[in-house]
Amino acid sequence: MSGLPQFPVMAVNRRALFGRAAGGLATAALASLGRAESSSTDGTGLSVPGPHFAPRARRVIYLFQSGGPSHIDLFDHKPQLARHHGKELPDSIRKGQRLTEMTHKQSKFPCVSSSLTFKPYGECGRHLSEVLPHIGSIADEICFVKSMHTEAINHDPAITMMNTGTQQLGKPSRGSWLSYGLGSESRELPSYVVLISQGTGRPGGQPLFSRLWSSGFLPSDHQGVRFRRGRDPVLFLADPPGIDRSGRRAMLDGLARLNRLKQRQVGDPEIETRITQYEMAFRMQASVPDLVDVSDETESTLDGYGSAVRTPGTFAANCLFGPRGLAERGVRFIQLFHRGWDQHGGLPKACAGRAGTPISRRRPWSRISNAAGCLKTRW
Repeated sequence: MSGLPQFPVMAVNRRALFGRAAGGLATAALASLGRAESSSTDGTGLSVPGPHFAPRARRVIYLFQSGGPSHIDLFDHKPQLARHHGKELPDSIRKGQRLTEMTHKQSKFPCVSSSLTFKPYGECGRHLSEVLPHIGSIADEICFVKSMHTEAINHDPAITMMNTGTQQLGKPSRGSWLSYGLGSESRELPSYVVLISQGTGRPGGQPLFSRLWSSGFLPSDHQGVRFRRGRDPVLFLADPPGIDRSGRRAMLDGLARLNRLKQRQVGDPEIETRITQYEMAFRMQASVPDLVDVSDETESTLDGYGSAVRTPGTFAANCLFGPRGLAERGVRFIQLFHRGWDQHGGLPKACAGRAGTPISRRRPWSRISNAAGCLKTRW
């Protein structure tokens, strides 16, 4: 049940007080610090004013390999581990770290090195696995961060932390924060779009919950919008038979007037969010159908992503769809979830199989990176 008061004369409880105060302060700060090139608004609240500084990052394409790729088999070269292969892991290394449900009954913890071959790539000399030759060819153009640390030892809290910054549930996702902080560049598309690859992963693999792209305590219009595969990325977007654009426009205008009357009565900010979402859906009716049309792509471009690019919903198709259809049209945060990395055995073969997808291919990576000048300017 909503904690907001049902009538303005009623006492404001603690939740409503903090909710309204936070929203009011944020609005005042943005209004006073807005810059001339901030996104414009048209009275519907679809565009959020830009920040008080000129951000160098324009947008993000986040490729998330759900399940956790084996770093020591892909990009984390550990020659010392090879020297200790088969030996018991010293207590000085383990330092009393917690054990997972799958390993806590083990009597021994031997060191296991990768059976894959590593070699240096580029002028930087970055050592990469033999299954990543295409990424190796652009080793000088990408950054590897190896200083990260986490206390999460199980999939779900780790995936939650990677997408929200904390293991605790209910916090805003990264894309929601970016949408909230930088606003939207597009009036026709959401500022945060989620694509989940199909046809990968084993039965019973790690699930992907909508809370991974939730807006948490931020306004819900900053949550990620999941696009489906195929010719109809968003359900129920098309008008039913007998309804034309002018009729739909009149219907939305009437609904907006009724919703604003209720909003003034109860003060629920989610009502305003509902109005903006209706308006966004109306604009998406015209913009979304063109997104999935790849007829203008050359055969050489499509071949660079592999044969799966012609199958809607695959990771290959999403890698093409993300920069071509979304980043180039102003979507701030594009998140591609790639399943199939929850691997507990046969790692050399499993890594080689998963690495055969476009994540390891040079042309798709270059296309993603250069879609809006990523390698020339910071997104």
